[in-house]
Amino acid sequence: MEEQVIETEEKSEKKKRIDIIDAARGFAVILMVVHHAFYNTWVFLDGPEWLYRNPVFSVLSYFFVGVFVFVSGISSRFSRGNVERGSKLFVIAMIITYVTLRMEMPIYFGILHLLAVFMIFYGLTRKLWDNINTVAAPIIFIALIIISSVFMAMLSPTMVSTSETPPDNLVLRDLYAVLGWWQKSLNNHDHQEILPYIFVFLLGTWAGGYVREGKLPKWFYDFKIPVFPIIGRNALAIYVLHQPVLYSITMLILYLKT
Repeated sequence: MEEQVIETEEKSEKKKRIDIIDAARGFAVILMVVHHAFYNTWVFLDGPEWLYRNPVFSVLSYFFVGVFVFVSGISSRFSRGNVERGSKLFVIAMIITYVTLRMEMPIYFGILHLLAVFMIFYGLTRKLWDNINTVAAPIIFIALIIISSVFMAMLSPTMVSTSETPPDNLVLRDLYAVLGWWQKSLNNHDHQEILPYIFVFLLGTWAGGYVREGKLPKWFYDFKIPVFPIIGRNALAIYVLHQPVLYSITMLILYLKT
């Protein structure tokens, strides 16, 4: 009987979408698509490098990845099947890896790989994180975000400067990259790192507890935003399809120019 009640509650929660959360995800998706469009313009159409590499998007790229991860953490608090969700997402992510390899724009560990790993990790260790005191949790997670960010910022230049050629241990090299120690020897597009984003995800799971229990102000649940929530609800499909579409458009423009 208790399982039936839980199942009914979960179905009810899934039906009650919160526009402001979907809108945040939708805005992040738009920024990501624009960023990748600028990348294609620079690499394939000889556009100016500053179009892709500029201070504005250098900051915004951290923002839209952070929003994706944080919102995914919130959503994971609503689900009791995070291992299953994460496993399915990881399969999709690996399909994207295969397709982008064929496109010569390889994504070995992009945002979907990252979110899938976090979902599985949280699903396996949920009790540990959910039992942390709700007052202490955000302080702990924010502190770990700052500490790991500073540590990676200090370490990465050393790793980059010594990694023009791959190290002998390629497994170790790839592990470094996934953790956040970027190396120039890796030909990898849309690369994301576990650190510090794992703590952003866990901060999202903490916030998700308040969202799920209805403890936030009423306007948070009732606030309506046009367009962005629809994009946010279809974020996975847009992520999967946007680069093949952008690439096709880019190649068409390149063909028409020649």
